[in-house]
Amino acid sequence: MRILIAGLLALALSACANMERPVAKPEWTLLIHGGAGVMRRAEMTPEMDAAYRAGLNDALDAGTRVLAGGGTALDAVEASVRVLEDNPNFNAGRGAVLTREGVAELDASIMDGRDRNAGAVAQVRTVKNPIRAARHVMEKSGRVMFAGPDVDEMAATAGLDIVQPDYFITPRRKQQLERTMAGEVNPMDRYGTVGAVAMDAQGNLAAATSTGGMNAKPPGRVGDSPIVGAGTYADNASCAVSATGDGEYFIRVSVARMICARVAMQGMRAEQAAQVTLDEVKALGGTGGVIVLSHDGSVALSTNTEGMFRGRADATGRREVAIYLDE
Repeated sequence: MRILIAGLLALALSACANMERPVAKPEWTLLIHGGAGVMRRAEMTPEMDAAYRAGLNDALDAGTRVLAGGGTALDAVEASVRVLEDNPNFNAGRGAVLTREGVAELDASIMDGRDRNAGAVAQVRTVKNPIRAARHVMEKSGRVMFAGPDVDEMAATAGLDIVQPDYFITPRRKQQLERTMAGEVNPMDRYGTVGAVAMDAQGNLAAATSTGGMNAKPPGRVGDSPIVGAGTYADNASCAVSATGDGEYFIRVSVARMICARVAMQGMRAEQAAQVTLDEVKALGGTGGVIVLSHDGSVALSTNTEGMFRGRADATGRREVAIYLDE
């Protein structure tokens, strides 16, 4: 009997030793994305592949400098998104896709997980960095969301950088619009968004998202990116999310808020919550992706498409950028 008990005890101790131990979350973490969709190696030149990866790395650099220097998650996500807005390869700010009228109408939102304060703007046409306008709304207006020409006027009065509408237009986006208006279907022209989520050294979460929307969209159309709870959400008690994809479906599912609700109420880790929610989107006919950073430090960079421009960095020195699903 003693031998049997000793054997069982040894087995139990061995099983405990082999159990996965929780990994301490890094002092700070930053995730970014530059849109999800049809991304095929065969249709991506080596030069474009390198340019996208360089842009993602630049955005990681901007956010990392903030976090490594003891800055806030809110400052970090704004810094990363501003870099992506300034990069003409991504569908936000300069280089955004165009409406059927041939102009850029830009949307953005930002959220602070400390108090769930948020700001959003839509249909921006002259603000160089829409994410700055969204933060201005959050911190200075006493409101959450503004849309249309009043946003441009508000931003100019606040001293934000203002540009002419043609600043945002690039030859590549003009060609995409022309193809679409001519009836040509190219899945790689469909959509894109940029975003960032972060946790700072104090454990605070933040999220930010910015986009030009869908190529050849009807003027006035607004997707999920500026909708708090759909394209963006952050709450220290649950998680931070930035989404990209078919905006109408992401709004109907309340993707960002639903992911955080599953983390908070069902105890899901980031990857599981993201996958279950994206499955809901897919069941309705929508596609896209999310980046998620949970209060427990778990992360997800998930998509139900062929690829997603994405990156990750944290205080342990981990750093990576990727485009295709098999990376």
